This record gives sequence, C-alpha cells and structure tokens, in this order.
Amino acid sequence: MNKGAVTNVTGERTVIRLERTIPAPPGRVYRAWLDPGLVARWMSPGSLTVTRAEVDERVGGHYRIWQADAGAAAGGFDCELAELVPGQRIVFRWGFVGPERRDGPAFDSLLTITLREAHGGATHLTLVHERLEDLAAALPQVAANVGPGWEAVLDKLAGMLTAGQPAPRA
Repeated sequence: MNKGAVTNVTGERTVIRLERTIPAPPGRVYRAWLDPGLVARWMSPGSLTVTRAEVDERVGGHYRIWQADAGAAAGGFDCELAELVPGQRIVFRWGFVGPERRDGPAFDSLLTITLREAHGGATHLTLVHERLEDLAAALPQVAANVGPGWEAVLDKLAGMLTAGQPAPRA
C-alpha cells in the first residue's frame, strides 16, 4: 500500500504525509535510516548522488547528508536527531542547506518517521514532514519538490531493502 499526500505550498501549513509498506522488518528499515553507508545508497532523488553521510546516532546527535548533481555540490541536509525509538520512530529537526552549508541559509523543518510491523514481516512506514513554511516562502520551487523527492527516495529505500541494492533512478 503506497499512499501519498500533495505538498500544499500556498496554504497556512505546509505538510507532506506519505505512507509506504516496505518489504523488510521494522528493525531493518530503522537501521537503513541511521547507517551512513545505507543512507548514502538511497537518500538521493533524481540525478542527485550522496557524496557523504554522517550520523551521530543519539538524541541531540547530528545527521548530515551532502549531495551532488553531475559532480557539482548541490547542498543537502544538516539535521539533528530529536527522538529515537529503536524499530519504531525517528524524529529529526530537518535542515535544508545549500552548497555553502553553514555559510548559507538553512531552512529548518520537522520530519517524523513512524514504523509499524505489517503483514508478512513488512513495515508500514509513515513519513510526516512539516514546518516547511520558511522553505516555501524563500524557495517555492524547492518546497514543491519535497513531496516528489520523498516519494523517489522511499522507492529507492524499498528497492534497496528488497534486493540488497538501490532501485533504479527515476
């Protein structure tokens, strides 16, 4: 079951809500979000690639992803792990950053990943990405791509966990 929600970048609240059934147990899905080697394999929509991933796996720890497009730095994410419930829930203070990283603007938001056991040893994943108003006001074209970006990376996550390697790029 794959359900998605459309990004509302013109309303008062900007929220993405997606649901997926991932064909792997919750513990494996949880690890895929926190193991830097695994994150680097699936956290890149479209033509982007992850050039580096760092995870300090503790509440208050950092979660950083560097991305490139055709070899050129494309920014990424500079985040904080706000909540960790093994196999069940991860909450991030999710920061969008440009190629300048700390010297450029950062747009903070809140990302919540909830995992529940599903039929057949699979995982029902719910992704809620909210507090996107600042990003939408400053960079509406980027905000408009947040939902499709999550759709693409969740497909890659499912493909990686199913076949042991990332799904083909969109």
